[in-house]
Amino acid sequence: MSRPRKKGRDIHGVFLLDKPQGMSSNDILQKVKRLYQANKAGHTGALDPLATGMLPICLGEATKFSQFLLDADKRYLVTAKLGERTDTSDAEGQIVQTREVRSKTSEILTALEHFRGDIMQVPTMFSALKYQGKPLYEYARQGITVEREARPIRIFELNFIDYKAPFLTLEVHCSKGTYIRTLVDDLGEYLGCGAHVTMLRRTRVADYPTEKMLTWQQLQDLSEQQDLALLDSYLLPLDSAVAKLPVLYLTTEQTKSVGFGQRVKFENNQQIYGQVRLFSDKNVFLGVAEIGKDNVIRPNRMVNLS
Repeated sequence: MSRPRKKGRDIHGVFLLDKPQGMSSNDILQKVKRLYQANKAGHTGALDPLATGMLPICLGEATKFSQFLLDADKRYLVTAKLGERTDTSDAEGQIVQTREVRSKTSEILTALEHFRGDIMQVPTMFSALKYQGKPLYEYARQGITVEREARPIRIFELNFIDYKAPFLTLEVHCSKGTYIRTLVDDLGEYLGCGAHVTMLRRTRVADYPTEKMLTWQQLQDLSEQQDLALLDSYLLPLDSAVAKLPVLYLTTEQTKSVGFGQRVKFENNQQIYGQVRLFSDKNVFLGVAEIGKDNVIRPNRMVNLS
């Protein structure tokens, strides 16, 4: 029995898209996949249609490491409108409450202190979190509210940028699992006037450089040249998603053993433990492995470029 023919190319790497407003992350993912004629693609954490900014798209074997980017810190620039609360906590929802805005800049600066550091956050009903196999937003659209437990998040930075009532602009550096819409809604309730997001832009994921991003229009313009090698030149390396992990270079014999998925005992003179990036004796990225206190390399997520 013959194998089914693949529909696209075996292309591997990470593309940094500056997501446009009004498109869902999955919609733009499929468009990028088609332009690259890639067999496999996945994004690394959805952005709302309202939001713009950095959306790393993993192609091919890079999809094996998308979880590392899902777990990475993020940075956002957000503008909130004080005085109005919506059912989705952003401008796409229906206004459910209107209150007078009396907050002064000094009061806002004091309130921001309350939301820095380790805090608990109840996820919005308009999120992709699953309940009984369905995303919460599906329940929300039916007018159903599901009880959600508060989850720990960390706000590394919450910087005041500008305030021209009723619009407040902030910069947020946060841990995974943080909902900026919920953060804004909670801040609005703390100030006693309510608030919702009117502009949201993700400026950074992990340590990916913003200057490497391309807009959707720029990518379309490049694709019109019908030069796949040119498109490929904008892909970041396969291991860029795990760039923070320490590197372990293997010998020829170790490379061969790991290639068969075998565990390898080694001297571990560098005293490296936990997750590492593995490189072959020919400096080729092999994947991610776990090293325990027993100095054994346990292959975990290995790439297949054959």
